[in-house]
Amino acid sequence: MVAPSSVVAPTWEFHLPLSAADLLRSDGPSQYAVQEVLPVKELRGQLSGFQAEFRTQGSLAILQHFDTIYSILHHFSSVEAAVKEDTLELMLKVVSNHSSTLTTILDSADLVPSLRAVHCNALKMNCYGLVRLAEAFETEPSKSNLVGLDPKRKSKKSQGTSFLWEEERQHVLQLLTQLLQLDLHRLWTSSIVEEEFVSLMTGCCYHILENPGIGHQKHRPTREAAIHLLGVALRRYDHMLSATLKVTQMLQHFEHVAPVFVEAVSLWIKEYGMRSIVGELLREIGQKCPQELARDTSATKGYASFLTELAEQVPAVVLANMSVLLHHLDGESYGIRNAILAAMAEMLLQVLNGEQLEDAARSTRDQFLDTLQAHTCDVHGLVRSRMLQLFTRIVQQKALPLTRFQQSVVCLAVSRLQDKSVTVVKNAIQLLAAFLSNNPFSCKLSCTDLTELLQKERKKLQEMRDKFRITAAVTIPPEEEWEAMQPELQATVKNCLGSQLQGEEAGDLEVGDPAQVSDRIIQLLRKSSYKDAVLLVQGAIHCFQETEPFVNCTRTEEEDEEDFLLRLLRTLYTGPQPRGDAQEPIVGAENTEGEEHGAEGQPSSELAKQEMLVQYLQDAYNFSAKITDAMSLISRMMYESSISVVQEAIEFFVIVSQFGIPQAVLGVRRMLPLIWSKEPGIREAVLNAYRRLYLKPSGGSERARAHSLLQSLSLLMVDASLATIQCLGEIISEFVQKDEIKPAVVQLLWEQFTEKSECSALERHAAIMLLGMMARGKPEIVGSNLDILVTVGLDDRVHENYRLAQEVCNAISKITSGQKPALGKSGTPIRLPQSHLLFERLSKAVIMGFVGSSPHWIPFTETAITLIYQLAEEPEEVCTRILQHCSQQTLEKLGEVEGTEAEPGSSPTGGAGDSSHVDALLLTHLVSLAGDVALQQLVHLELAVSAELRRRRILGEEQEMKERTGSNVKDVRIKSTGNETTMEMELGLVGASAEDTEAELIRSICETELLEGKQLLSTFVPLVLKICNNPGHYSDPALSAAAALALGKFCMVSAEFCDAHLRLLFTMMEKSALPSVRANLMIVAGDLAIRFPNQVEPWTPHLYARLRDPCHQVRRTAALVMTHLILKDMVKVKGQVSEMAALLIDPEEEIVALARNFFAELSGKDNAVYNLLPDIISRLSDPDSGIEEQPFRTIMRQLFSYVTKDRQTESLVEKLCQRFRTARTERQHRDLGFCLTLLPLTDRGLRKMQDNFECFGDKLQDAAVYSCFQTALGRLRRLSTKPEMKTLVEEFEQKLQKCHNRGLDSIAESPTESRCPGSNSRPAPQTAKRTATSSRRQRKPDSSFITPQPRVSRAHRKISKQVYVVFSSDEGNSPEEAELSEDETPSKTTPISRASSRRVQ
Repeated sequence: MVAPSSVVAPTWEFHLPLSAADLLRSDGPSQYAVQEVLPVKELRGQLSGFQAEFRTQGSLAILQHFDTIYSILHHFSSVEAAVKEDTLELMLKVVSNHSSTLTTILDSADLVPSLRAVHCNALKMNCYGLVRLAEAFETEPSKSNLVGLDPKRKSKKSQGTSFLWEEERQHVLQLLTQLLQLDLHRLWTSSIVEEEFVSLMTGCCYHILENPGIGHQKHRPTREAAIHLLGVALRRYDHMLSATLKVTQMLQHFEHVAPVFVEAVSLWIKEYGMRSIVGELLREIGQKCPQELARDTSATKGYASFLTELAEQVPAVVLANMSVLLHHLDGESYGIRNAILAAMAEMLLQVLNGEQLEDAARSTRDQFLDTLQAHTCDVHGLVRSRMLQLFTRIVQQKALPLTRFQQSVVCLAVSRLQDKSVTVVKNAIQLLAAFLSNNPFSCKLSCTDLTELLQKERKKLQEMRDKFRITAAVTIPPEEEWEAMQPELQATVKNCLGSQLQGEEAGDLEVGDPAQVSDRIIQLLRKSSYKDAVLLVQGAIHCFQETEPFVNCTRTEEEDEEDFLLRLLRTLYTGPQPRGDAQEPIVGAENTEGEEHGAEGQPSSELAKQEMLVQYLQDAYNFSAKITDAMSLISRMMYESSISVVQEAIEFFVIVSQFGIPQAVLGVRRMLPLIWSKEPGIREAVLNAYRRLYLKPSGGSERARAHSLLQSLSLLMVDASLATIQCLGEIISEFVQKDEIKPAVVQLLWEQFTEKSECSALERHAAIMLLGMMARGKPEIVGSNLDILVTVGLDDRVHENYRLAQEVCNAISKITSGQKPALGKSGTPIRLPQSHLLFERLSKAVIMGFVGSSPHWIPFTETAITLIYQLAEEPEEVCTRILQHCSQQTLEKLGEVEGTEAEPGSSPTGGAGDSSHVDALLLTHLVSLAGDVALQQLVHLELAVSAELRRRRILGEEQEMKERTGSNVKDVRIKSTGNETTMEMELGLVGASAEDTEAELIRSICETELLEGKQLLSTFVPLVLKICNNPGHYSDPALSAAAALALGKFCMVSAEFCDAHLRLLFTMMEKSALPSVRANLMIVAGDLAIRFPNQVEPWTPHLYARLRDPCHQVRRTAALVMTHLILKDMVKVKGQVSEMAALLIDPEEEIVALARNFFAELSGKDNAVYNLLPDIISRLSDPDSGIEEQPFRTIMRQLFSYVTKDRQTESLVEKLCQRFRTARTERQHRDLGFCLTLLPLTDRGLRKMQDNFECFGDKLQDAAVYSCFQTALGRLRRLSTKPEMKTLVEEFEQKLQKCHNRGLDSIAESPTESRCPGSNSRPAPQTAKRTATSSRRQRKPDSSFITPQPRVSRAHRKISKQVYVVFSSDEGNSPEEAELSEDETPSKTTPISRASSRRVQ
């Protein structure tokens, strides 16, 4: 080791280069330059020489061997890995040795200039070599990855090197940090370390931090070492400006460094006290151009992430420098706006929170809240969404002041529910849920309860105010009262003294208690009786000079009589006042005043508390009212297309229910149909909601929890529709299958049903309904208790409550719910003998109620007949006996009008000559029962009997196969493989043939036997037809409805019967005065269209006609039926679908929703809506359609939203342009032009428009049409980016304008040509209309856009003389108007194929 005194200063100085090539050239003899770049093969030897020199000279050996290190760096990519590792190891030793040496040298008092120059050069050389070597190691693996090398093909040495560097770089950074912590300033002449040296040391850190993986947890030690090195540079070497520029630059270009630098800044503040770095960084970001940030998304993302996370770590420091960023809130970059606003939210949560804020901090908090609220209405949806998220955090952490809780933020959240952005709506729902969960008012927010309590407390407050108002006068301080009365009192004293009346009055004073006299004086002063008070006090002075409070009441030399009396009166009124000399206070007056103020202070405090209570209740009520208003909006969002919004809406109603808001039940019911959703997330959300609401009651024993659960479910079922009950049943069956409903609940339900526990009739009804729902999941719940259901539910009291009996039947029917045999297998059906008590009780219940007037008998009978056919062996015999009994009861009620009696076995209609004497109720029950039996007999044949035939055939085939296999084993082994295949094919053919035979047998029974003259059902057909054909004679609404339904059920049995009576059915559906009949027959027609499509197909226009029915219930039913038929391809979809489109403007919201759902489902089929649009436009724009212009546009906006493909858009542009030729009116021209504006025009669409210009060129004179084309072209011009396209658009616009102006000029030249002389009418347009009409009749329908000829109105059709149907509503005028003549009967067309799923191309 060389001694310091023997070191000779070199004649050159080492300058840190900007680039490595700068060291190869020298600007003079005093600057060091590399003499020679050594070849690769010599580097090993030179490195060994450096190592030997280092052992003798220490760290100064670099002065002679720097060229070796430079050469290794120059050839780094070609040098062997061993040489690289040895070089790194050597340089670490050299720098470590130099650090130890400098520690001793720099501590010495006097530093020789030569020694300082030597070590300064050696320090720069050593640090340069180590830093560049570290950067080379850091860059090498990234270069390999950039080249695309496979890391698996690396050699073991390379893998070792990479692993070595990941371990060694932390040691390198720590060594450099240790070196910087020395007082290196002394090595430089000016005691200022040159900036190049600091940049060299810190550049290594920045280079390492650029590695994308530096943020990983495994690299945390390296990351912290680099941060500490930069912290030392900031603290000791004035690196602030360079660090600020470098950090902002890296944030701009590297996405991963934002959290790294947040960690670094936090550490620099805490351990190095560098709080000013935050101000510099924020100022640098604040100076960025807002327009550049809007364009540079990478920089914006980095800055935004840095600001947000920095505010989370050091909010107080960021708050002090926030002003430099606020102007970016008005910039174009929404990312920066979000970051700044998120930083404000963090400051509100961590710094500006609490009630102990100073005025300045409180003002800042309010400003930040105002800013956040303002940006909930930002132009960008992501900003609005982010603001709602921030407010959700603020509310959840209870950092929102109560003054803003009520005034604005809740209102903002409610208003955002109608935002067009799905994300905003979702976060608005979350914010309202957070408000509910963290509200400061109450755990129960029922508006009804709060209203009652608020009125009660308001009344109490008013009483307290009235009581307090009486004593309000004494609450004024005596001093203030004295000041008010003093001027007038002073004048009164002066008058009294001047008139010399005081002596006379004083003599009249009665001697008494001085305290009473004092009180009397005070009362006179309060009553403004000043003269009496003055006279009384003068008399008291003479009488009570030795008694309190008049003792020592002597006049001083300075004051006169007037001042003396005023001082005494003031003393009496306000208490003792000190005079010039020392005077004892008047104790009595003080005590009196203290007691008085104590008595007055207590009511004042109670009044203030009551006012606060009333205000609290008022705020709670307002909050509850706003939440209630929001519920109506959120409930409609449950059927949005966004899954996340639906899930948030469901969660919101769960929270609302927990706070006891009564309207929450409506939302909970509304979410029920979502259980059928195809989205698993929505279905699971509904199940979780009901699980939280009903399956987890709190408190009490298990039985108490079960009772609470049943009460909640029963409340949900009150006044619930059939659809709601079905949905609830699906949910409960799901819970039962997963064993989530405890046995105690089932036990309690049975107790309520059997009336073992006290319950109301509604609770008993709900109990049997819930048991039936549970039986869907586990049929044994009902199956094991069948006897109880029959004996209790169908006892002798059944006629008192047919609704309960109906639910009992529904519950029993769930016995067969679990009977689902596997594919190809046949399970034995569950059948009970006819003698079973169940069928006896059911028959008795039906027969007993037949003559009664219960409105629930018909639905019970329908359910009972269904249950009999489901469970009974030979159910037709049971139902035959029921029909016979009921028919006999009807016959017994018939009068002796025709003088004949009914013979046994005769038709039920044999004695019904004069139907006016027949009880309408009995006829209603009879035809309803007959219809139910007919329909269930059909279902029994096609399902149960068919399945039983199939089961028996399969069993027979299996048995035959076993016998054949057992007897011919040897023969089977000899048969070849080909013969086996032939046999299996033959067996398959035999099976298929048997199935066809069975199906044909069932069909023939339905067609020829069920309604054949010898069968019981056929005897009811004439009665049903007579009622339907004579509505004037049978005018009872219930009878008409029952007969119409029975006719529809009979039509379902036989195709021949259906074909014969379709005309009657559709006539009733069209002309019946009862909406219920029309709606029911619409449902029947839909079922017939599925069962007998070929027979119903000619009547399709009559089905569409019900979509314009005047009754909204009929329109709703028709919409549902047509939606089902069209989507199932059971009805031809042509131009008549425009009737469905017309429902989009229906006044009923429910019908509009059905129409939207229909077109949404239809758009899922291939090009369906696109193919139908031409016909829809043609029909709805026709003047005869009855659709006005604005409603037409509303419909088109909805329909065109389903056209999304470019090719469809281009084709529609061409077709719409061609449609201008066939359009007959100006209204149609405007409609077509408006449709063009709804299409997203493209360059190809523009060319289509140009190619068809002559189709619409002459229509451009209409300002509305011309405006539509301008709108379409203007949108295309804004969206197009190609210059040639913009030129093409401008040329076409000029062409349009030229045609428009030419048309206007021609109109201006001949304004009177179209008007006949001497007449005010316009015959020319009428003639044109007739011409267009005649040409329309001659034109062939070769285009789907041609408006079809409207059907001839029924009023103008030829009327047949034969009358089939006469309605009571028509009898007053002419019966012939209600007929449907033979020529109106549609002729059969091409049969519909059941498998027509690809009709629309």
